[in-house]
Amino acid sequence: MSVKIGNIDLGAFPLLLAPMEDVSDPPFRFVCKQNGVDMMYTEFISSEGLIRDAAKSRQKLDIFEYERPIGIQIFGSEIDHMRQAAEISSMANPDLIDINYGCPVKNVACKGAGASLLQDIDKMVKMTAAVVNATHLPVTVKTRLGWDDNTKNVYEVAERLQDVGIKALTIHGRTRSQMYKGSADWSLIREIKRNPRIQIPIFGNGDIDSPEKAANWRLEYEVDGIMIGRAAIGYPWIFREVKHFFETGTHLEGPTLEERIDVCRTHLQKSIEWKGPKTGIFEMRRHYANYFKGIANFKEYRMKLVSLESVEAIEDVLNDIRNKFDVELV
Repeated sequence: MSVKIGNIDLGAFPLLLAPMEDVSDPPFRFVCKQNGVDMMYTEFISSEGLIRDAAKSRQKLDIFEYERPIGIQIFGSEIDHMRQAAEISSMANPDLIDINYGCPVKNVACKGAGASLLQDIDKMVKMTAAVVNATHLPVTVKTRLGWDDNTKNVYEVAERLQDVGIKALTIHGRTRSQMYKGSADWSLIREIKRNPRIQIPIFGNGDIDSPEKAANWRLEYEVDGIMIGRAAIGYPWIFREVKHFFETGTHLEGPTLEERIDVCRTHLQKSIEWKGPKTGIFEMRRHYANYFKGIANFKEYRMKLVSLESVEAIEDVLNDIRNKFDVELV
């Protein structure tokens, strides 16, 4: 049985790339797509920024044909502004619109957006209905278990949002007060999946960082698919490794040094193409440590990579890494 969001066919058990601020931009999405992710989302985009026509918000609407299916994720605290943001986002021609009711960070949640809406379910329902009615596209939602341990209300949220027309729900197995600490608890996600009233796909998110965990939790929690976030940063190979494990029960060998360098280089090139040389090089710096994680005595090279300002100089260091560590890895 294929999992479907509206008319979007995602296959039997889709792997989704989580929308991550300052991470899941087009360059990063490109390397994840090459490694088997089934669906992706933009970074979350402020409804206020879209309405004001802020350059940074508008740029996040950039999507490319090879990325499909792809969703544009929006967040905000005003119902009418979210409605307008849905209209603007629809014109960028994504495959769906996703609403962020899960972001826990202060400057989002304390302004009445993101996970803050978990404290006001009636407003969340009205906002969702406004977005659903503002677009011809399927609308999905990403949220958390609740605001804190005393208000785990996502079971009610799932029913009420389905009733106003959402086509899928992704649940991060933490409360807002947990932020990203502690362990994700997927047991409530399983309860929602077992609720006979729920007909839409339910995706689980939080702490999936290995093929075994993906396979075990797929069975244990009965979700329709899995969303992977932090484990994909600097390691887009996680998607192909999980899929290989699902199919064979065996581990795919991890990326070679050559692959790490090639994907890092591709990511850099895409970053420069999309953002221009200065910003592209600067914003790539956050990824180098992750691409070469686990390589002993790498600090000197990482320090070089995060300080260089020209593509040529970075290419030289990548070549040095290939020559030096290839010898050491043999």
